[in-house]
Amino acid sequence: MSEILAIHIVITGRVQGVGFRPFVSRFAHELGLAGWVRNCSGQVEIHAEGSGDALTAFKLALIDHAPPLAQPECPLIFPVEPCGYPGFTIEPSEDGDHTDAHIPPDYFVCNDCLAEMQNPAERRHRYPFINCTQCGPRYTLIDRLPYDRPNTAMVDFTLCPECQSEYSNPLDRRYHAQPLACPRCGPSLSFRRSSYPDLCGDEVALAACLAALHEGLIVAVKGVGGYHLLCDAAQADSVRRLRERKHRPNKPLAVLVPWRGKDGLELADQLAELEEPEKHGLCSPLRPIVLVKKRANTLLTESVAPDLNEIGLMLPYSPLHHLLADGFGKPLVATSANLSGEPVLTDGGEVETRLSQVADAYLHHNRPIRRPADDSVYRLVAGKSRPIRLGRGLAPMERKLPFWLEQPVLAVGADLKNTVALGFRDRVVVSPHIGDLGSLRSSQVFEQVVADLQRLYGVSPQAIVCDAHPGYHSSRWAKQQGLPVIPVFHHHAHASALVGEHGLAGQMLVFTWDGTGYGEDGGVWGGEALLGEPGHWRRVGALRPFYLPGGDKASREPWRCALSVCWEQGIDWPDCGQDASLLRQVWERRINCPATSSAGRLFDAAAALIGVVQHSTYEGHAAMRLEAIGSPSSESIALPLAQNSAGVFVSDWGALLPFLLDTKLSPAERSSVFHASLAAAITDQAKAIGGQHGITRVGLSGGVFQNRLLTEQALSALEQAGFEVFLHEAVPSGDGGISLGQVIEAGSQ
Repeated sequence: MSEILAIHIVITGRVQGVGFRPFVSRFAHELGLAGWVRNCSGQVEIHAEGSGDALTAFKLALIDHAPPLAQPECPLIFPVEPCGYPGFTIEPSEDGDHTDAHIPPDYFVCNDCLAEMQNPAERRHRYPFINCTQCGPRYTLIDRLPYDRPNTAMVDFTLCPECQSEYSNPLDRRYHAQPLACPRCGPSLSFRRSSYPDLCGDEVALAACLAALHEGLIVAVKGVGGYHLLCDAAQADSVRRLRERKHRPNKPLAVLVPWRGKDGLELADQLAELEEPEKHGLCSPLRPIVLVKKRANTLLTESVAPDLNEIGLMLPYSPLHHLLADGFGKPLVATSANLSGEPVLTDGGEVETRLSQVADAYLHHNRPIRRPADDSVYRLVAGKSRPIRLGRGLAPMERKLPFWLEQPVLAVGADLKNTVALGFRDRVVVSPHIGDLGSLRSSQVFEQVVADLQRLYGVSPQAIVCDAHPGYHSSRWAKQQGLPVIPVFHHHAHASALVGEHGLAGQMLVFTWDGTGYGEDGGVWGGEALLGEPGHWRRVGALRPFYLPGGDKASREPWRCALSVCWEQGIDWPDCGQDASLLRQVWERRINCPATSSAGRLFDAAAALIGVVQHSTYEGHAAMRLEAIGSPSSESIALPLAQNSAGVFVSDWGALLPFLLDTKLSPAERSSVFHASLAAAITDQAKAIGGQHGITRVGLSGGVFQNRLLTEQALSALEQAGFEVFLHEAVPSGDGGISLGQVIEAGSQ
C-alpha cells in the first residue's frame, strides 16, 4: 500500500464565485483524495491527502483544468502531516482579510443554462433568471465577502427544496451558485404601463413587453447592471421619439440582435460587415457592444447612427435579453436608461420618476442591483479589439502593478468617462465606467463605487490620487477627504496608463492626444508628445497652439475652433455662416479665450471647415463624423516642424487650412488628407525626437487614438520608420484609462 502524504494549498486569483470549490471537490473524488477545500479571505485553501501520484495529478489539474471563468494564480503548496480524513468535503467559508479577493464581473448566460432554458421539459424553461456557477451576475449582486448567498442581493430569496438540493450537492453544476433561483423561489418579472393594470409574472410580463415593442413603444427594461431603453430599431418614428425625449439628436444608439444560426451571427451578418476579431468579440463571454461597419440597406433605420458608417452591435447576454430578442425576432435599440452622461439607472422607482417623459412602459424585476455596470464597448483598431468603455463582463478589472505600493491609494480618474481605481500591494482594481461627473446622481454613484471597492477588498487608502486640474469635480472631492492628495497631470496619466498596461520599463516616447487636459503650464493641452517613463515625463512635442473663443463653448460649437485657426493664420472663412464680429473682438482681446494645443479641438476645426459638423451634440461628434467620411490616403500635406525655445518640437497645422477650405474638393477627400497629414506629423515628431534622444519605442494614448483612421495610418508610418509602437489593449485610450494611469504615475514618483 502506497504511503499517504498530505499537502496544504493556497490559491489566489479569480477563484471565488466561479465554481472553483466544486471543481476541486470533484477532482479530489476522482483521484481518491481526502481532505477539504474552503474559501478564505478572498482565496481558496485546500488540504489534500493521498498517494504521491494522485497528489501530483491533483496539483497539475488545479491550473490546467480550472473552470472556464476561473483565473487561478500559481498556487502556494506546503507539505503537511496527514490527518486521516475519511473523505473530501467542502467546508464553510471563513471571513477575514479580503486583500487577496478578486471580485468577479457579471457573466453572460452559459450554453448549458441557455439550452436548459429552451427545453420545455426543464423546470427552468423560459426562466429569465436561470444561472449556474459558470454564469450570471456577480459584481452587481455582491454586498460583501466572502461570496456566499447571505452576502448578496439574493439573501431574501429563500431556496425551494429542489434548488436547495442543487445548491448543496458538490457534484451539481449549481453547487453554491449564489444567484441560484427558479420560477418557484426566485425573482420574477412585472410590466407597468400608464393607464393599464400592472402585469405580474414572467410570461404575461414578457408578452406585454413584446407587444409594446411591436406597437412602436419605448420600454425601459431592467437587466443585469441597470436598465436599457428598448425600441424597434427598424421603426424610424420610434427611434425619433426616443431621441427627442432623451435629448440625444445624433449620438449613435446601440443595437441588440437575437442569436441566430450556428454561430449566433446570422442576423448580425445582415446588418454589418464583420471581421473575425469582431465576430469573436460579439460572441465572447464579455458580450460587449462592438462598433462595426454597417451594411447599406440594412434592417435598421438610418437614425440609429445618423451620418456614421458604423453601428454598435451586441448579442444577448442575460436570459432575459435572450427571451426578449428571440421573441421580438428583429433588431432592437438598446441604449442605457439614463440622463445624458450619467450612470445607468438601476432602481425601478427612480427609473419611473426620472424617465417618465422618455419611456412608455417598464419591464421590471425584483432582483436588486447593488451597483450599476453599463455595457462594455469595443472597437477594432489595427487588427485588435480595443476597449472604448469598461463595463459589464469586464470590470472591475484587475491588473498587476510593476511595483509594490507601500500604502494603498485611491485614484479618482477624470471628470469625463470617469472610472476609479484602487491600488494596493502589487494590484490595482479599475472600476466599471461611471460616467461624466457633475450631476447629483453621478456624484452619488461615484462615491458609492469608491466605498464599495474599499469595503469589498478590505482596503482603506492612505492617499488619494487626482487630476491636477483644480476645477475637476473629482479633484475637489479628493481634497475634501482629509487624506494626502497626490495630483497627477492629465497627459502624464494617459502615458503612464499605456506604459503600465504593457509592463514596460525604460524611456519611451508617448503621444497623448485628446480633447483637453490640464497642462504643466496651466494651459489646455491635448496634442502632446511626452518623453520619459512613469513619474518622470517631460513635454518634448506639441501641436501649434490656438485660442478657444468662449472657452468650453468651443468644444460644443466647432465653428468657433474653425474661426480661431483661420484668424491665427490671417485668412477668412467665407462659409462660416455665423455673425462673428463680436467674437473676433473677444478673441483679439483674449477674453475667455484660453490657448490650447488640443488635437481634439483641431479635429473640431477641420470638421467645421469641411462643412460636416458646426454644432456638436455629443462628445466626439465632429471627429467621428470626420472619420466616417474619410479613408486611408497616400497623399498628405507636410506640417512644418520646428523646435521652440523650450526645446519642444511643434508641428504647425497652418498649411492644412487652404486645403480644408478648398470647396472644389469633396469633403471626403479633404477629411482623408487631414487624417493622413496628422499621422505624418506624428511620425515626423517621432523621428526628430527619437533621433535626438535615441528613442525607438513609441506609444499612442488619449481619446484621439480611438480614431481608427488616424491611428492605423500613424502606426503603419511609425513602424515603417523603425519604431516599436504600443497601443492600448486592456483599458481605454481615452479618459476611462486615466485612473489606472494615476495609480501607475503616483506609485512611480
